[in-house]
Amino acid sequence: MITNLTPASALFLANLGTIEQNLAQANEEVSSGKRINVASDSPDQLESLLQLTTDEQKNTQIQSNLTLAKTDAESADSAINSASQLMDQAVSLATQGANSTTDAAGRKTIAEQIAAIQQQMVDLSQTQVQGRYIFSGDDDSNPTYQLDLGATAGYAATTGVDILSAAASTRQIQAPQGSTFAASETASQIFDAPGASVFAALNGLREALLSNNQGGIQNSISSLQAANTQLNNSDSFYGNVENEIDNANSFASNYDTQLQTEISDIQDADIAQASLQLTQSNTQLQAAFEMEGRMPTTSLFNYLG
Repeated sequence: MITNLTPASALFLANLGTIEQNLAQANEEVSSGKRINVASDSPDQLESLLQLTTDEQKNTQIQSNLTLAKTDAESADSAINSASQLMDQAVSLATQGANSTTDAAGRKTIAEQIAAIQQQMVDLSQTQVQGRYIFSGDDDSNPTYQLDLGATAGYAATTGVDILSAAASTRQIQAPQGSTFAASETASQIFDAPGASVFAALNGLREALLSNNQGGIQNSISSLQAANTQLNNSDSFYGNVENEIDNANSFASNYDTQLQTEISDIQDADIAQASLQLTQSNTQLQAAFEMEGRMPTTSLFNYLG
């Protein structure tokens, strides 16, 4: 406990406290690289710093979401391209089957090839990314379709598939600019669109081949082509999605740089200035003790109890 301090001693202690405070602040800035380490370091700028930090965290999350959406879009694009190639094969097989030189046995063999294409098409409708069915809309834990070539009635008799889920795709991707956009289509939109169903076109061809119906085989070609056009439309949709994501990622990257710069301007220490302050404070502290030691009056330590 300090009692009965002279004015000189009181002034010395006050100055000593200021020097030590400056020394501690400079030392903290040099060691941490930051000018603001606790709220009391700069209370007038705390609100701005917190807002910028929140904006940066939100932007980082948006970038993470965009990365996942880009992976989904690229996988969808690849699956649809594969589906379109299968439809080209189906048209070629249909043309072969419609030829008058092809007999019933030959058409049955072609029908088996079409059945294999149907299985591959269903597999594509069940495309997964990290365990999620990307064409299943909001119900991405379950596939939308399964193959059912043995059905004699109902929906499967026409299309060769059973519907397992009918969830819509309502999810939106947020861009850092604040806008949102749809990033996916459902399997029903891509593979089973009304009037342009891939499944129905393939199944109709297979049945015409099995029944040796040359006219039906010929007629199926237009259905196959219409379904392939729908696949191309979906492919264009995902191409646009990829462009949207690329633009959003570019904006997010630039915005992140801007935010980091603004945060740095507020938070980061001027290391050169802090180092100079550290040196000056140490010098002042040493000088203060030396001056106090030379004073012919009672030592400061006589007042320490």
